[in-house]
Amino acid sequence: MGMRHIGYATRTIPKFLDPLPGGAKLVDAIEFVVAWARANSLWPLIYGTACCAMEMMSTGSSRHDWARFGVEVARATPRQADLIVLAGTIVEKMGSRLVTLYEQMPGPKYVIAMGSCAISGGPFYYDSYSVIKGGDRLIPVDVYIPGCPPRPEALLYGIMQLQEKIRTEGRRNPWKIGTLNQAPFGDPLAEAKKMWADLEKSRPAAPPAAADAAGGNGAIDRPKPKRPATEQFAEVARSPLPAPLLDNGTIYAYIIENFPEITLTRQSEQTVEQVRALGQEYLLDLTVPLRRYVELVGFLKDSELLDMNFLLHVTAVDRPDRFEVLAHLFSANQGHNILIRCALDRQQPEIPSLSPLFAGAIWHEREVFDLFGIRFSNHPDLRRLFLEDNFPGHPLRKDFDDPSRVVRRPY
Repeated sequence: MGMRHIGYATRTIPKFLDPLPGGAKLVDAIEFVVAWARANSLWPLIYGTACCAMEMMSTGSSRHDWARFGVEVARATPRQADLIVLAGTIVEKMGSRLVTLYEQMPGPKYVIAMGSCAISGGPFYYDSYSVIKGGDRLIPVDVYIPGCPPRPEALLYGIMQLQEKIRTEGRRNPWKIGTLNQAPFGDPLAEAKKMWADLEKSRPAAPPAAADAAGGNGAIDRPKPKRPATEQFAEVARSPLPAPLLDNGTIYAYIIENFPEITLTRQSEQTVEQVRALGQEYLLDLTVPLRRYVELVGFLKDSELLDMNFLLHVTAVDRPDRFEVLAHLFSANQGHNILIRCALDRQQPEIPSLSPLFAGAIWHEREVFDLFGIRFSNHPDLRRLFLEDNFPGHPLRKDFDDPSRVVRRPY
């Protein structure tokens, strides 16, 4: 509220003081004091999305203490903040929320992009369907702090650079909202490789004496720095996993007695002895026909002998000729695991939902639907989980391609 009155005063007072002798210098002095106060009373919004947020928190803690620079009152609402520090990865679904936060902030307002992800997408620039290639494609950025992640000292320096910018603002240099980065996505690795190749071509030839010393090829052998000796550690004995109450052979025999059409995945032999010979660390991997998928899972859950009472995960695999849905079951009481696979048609992939048996399947199946496009019949709430409803396609399918979002890795 106080800064709002100061802004009103800086717009009104010059109308009365400028015509007076020495009034312009007095107005300049008032503007200097106001800009100094604004630069040294930044209120950052609490906003951190990934690992750079740890560095930002460290900057605000007692060791570095950004309160020494006037950046103390971190706010939980954009209506009381005038600075956003983009600390971490920005994904597409978060983009609209970030724009909303920025629009709700009163002006003048500022943005610091901290770290490679906030500047350009970082290590997720290539082959990423959801990571924004830089925060400046959504909101205007005032200061960029490179690094992965940058240290707290770098963030403090970036804050000081922003303060220098704020102190120059006034009547002659009013604050205004910056522009967005609308440059098309490129391939910086390929561009850098071409630039270095052109630089090598333009480099002058080595003198004859240097060429003779290099064996006639023009390249001078420079001594390579010696690497420090790698410290050798004593080998740590591997602790065996605790054995479950039932061995795989007994479990497999019990299952095929009730479901004879079950087969072992990627195993040439299908006998109980062969399964028992694989040992206890072998994950029992079974392939079941679609028509008996839910029936098998229900049998494993309700069986007093097997007691598969915990659903670890439901996921999918995109094969060249089919989809596979995988359900990983675990017995919390007896300690054994079973992996169930079911093949689906690529054209119309659909499979019954496990949500009537395990409530946790609701979230797992929504993830599979979102990323693979596999439908689960009888699902109580089948909708996208991670991506917006209008996202084109399903990004974990091998045929997914969207040049407007994805830059393919050049190697």
